[in-house]
Amino acid sequence: MKELKDLLYGVSISAVNGSTIKAIDGLCFDSRESTKKSLFVAVKGLSVDGHTYIDIAINKGAVGVVCEELPASLTSGVTYVQVANSQEALAVMAANWYDHPSKSLSLIGVTGTNGKTTVSSLLHQLFTKAGYPSGLISTIKILVGETAYPTAHTTPDPLTINAYLHEMVQAGMSYCFMEVSSHGIAQMRIKGLVFQGAIFTNLSQDHLDYHKTFAAYRDTKKKLFDGLSKDAFALVNADDKNGMVMLQNTKAKKVTYGLKGMADYKAQVLENQFSGQLLKIDQKEVLTSLLGAFNAYNLLAIYAAASLLGLSELEVLKHISALENVVGRFQYLVSKDQITAIVDYAHTPDALENILDTISSIRTKNEKLITVVGCGGDRDKGKRPLMGRIAAEKSDLLILTSDNPRSEHAAIIIEEMEAGVSAADIKKVLVIENRKQAIKTACQLAGPKDIILIAGKGHEHYQEVNGVRSPFNDFEIVKEHLTLLEE
Repeated sequence: MKELKDLLYGVSISAVNGSTIKAIDGLCFDSRESTKKSLFVAVKGLSVDGHTYIDIAINKGAVGVVCEELPASLTSGVTYVQVANSQEALAVMAANWYDHPSKSLSLIGVTGTNGKTTVSSLLHQLFTKAGYPSGLISTIKILVGETAYPTAHTTPDPLTINAYLHEMVQAGMSYCFMEVSSHGIAQMRIKGLVFQGAIFTNLSQDHLDYHKTFAAYRDTKKKLFDGLSKDAFALVNADDKNGMVMLQNTKAKKVTYGLKGMADYKAQVLENQFSGQLLKIDQKEVLTSLLGAFNAYNLLAIYAAASLLGLSELEVLKHISALENVVGRFQYLVSKDQITAIVDYAHTPDALENILDTISSIRTKNEKLITVVGCGGDRDKGKRPLMGRIAAEKSDLLILTSDNPRSEHAAIIIEEMEAGVSAADIKKVLVIENRKQAIKTACQLAGPKDIILIAGKGHEHYQEVNGVRSPFNDFEIVKEHLTLLEE
């Protein structure tokens, strides 16, 4: 229980109607969760406006309301607090409700278009192996030590974030590694959090359905670095031109990493095979099971971040060599017929190109590369022809299929991908709308030593069609069909 006045500390308030000296038993932004003596925050979402549910929340027991627009009729005994931005207010109050748990942790935010999940997850894995139980907030799951919780968003709502950070503090943890999405930044979900460090991986086209322009997308990411204190570190990929943009206004210690140009932390790829990758990091060799130049960047970011957090160079390298791949990120199996099947979350043009280039650098060219890929519905349409073009150019056979069509027609999404394929490459393309059938066909068409890439969904255990999520897992499906081929 907390006093309303204490919850409002740090909130930018426009007007108050009623007393703020009032005991609050719970904080919510969903009227269905409103209870006796709760405080309801009316948030304007993309499709739902919480202001329309104020009366419902009050009827369920709310004694306080935080909103951007005061209702025409005010209920006696209820305190109304008007703010400029309810999302920002919710985040600040969430941190107040849980006693600012981020201040008691070394909270590291990871942002960028690709690599967020890998970098945050592997940092959690490395610190755990090194004897420092840590927390993780990622696209795949939330971890409090080794206890896993499901998550619906890359960056959850502020109440969820602070609740888990509080649990981590209570469990005696000192570190938390957190994916920070552009949506999470734009919607103020990280407001009120104190970051000890931030990592920028890279930037390429994604989420332009939401941000509208690449510049707006980039500048949203930059806000994470703008908000760092002088006691934090800002670690950026120097080989991405947007890395320097992230550092422009930050007060934090500026640190760079890269494979190509000048950087504080350097790495070089010495060997790259399906069995593993040999890297040289700061003049010391390390063998890892994570493949590709994109993972070389990820591992270098991990090495740099761990070093900045105080781990010794040799300790970090030892644990990097033992890191296990993240589920749905270049996750592969090899059948008895020596067919290699790879499942990866690549759902942007840049990520797809990186995966295909990695495969190309390892393969002998005496085998076929069969790619199965689709694009999600209700998302950035501009990347669809780009992904179609890249997949066709860099594969021997391309099967275009559905991903998560959501409210769109899968056939139309596939047509928009196919529109990017050149006339010279169109003969390589098959269209199989049913994703399960597309994967099965790829397995049937593959011969000994061929390679199958199934891109787009990675770790996901569902397929979403017209608002309904049905069980679906790329890796399990390909494993099932390659097992059938073996028998």
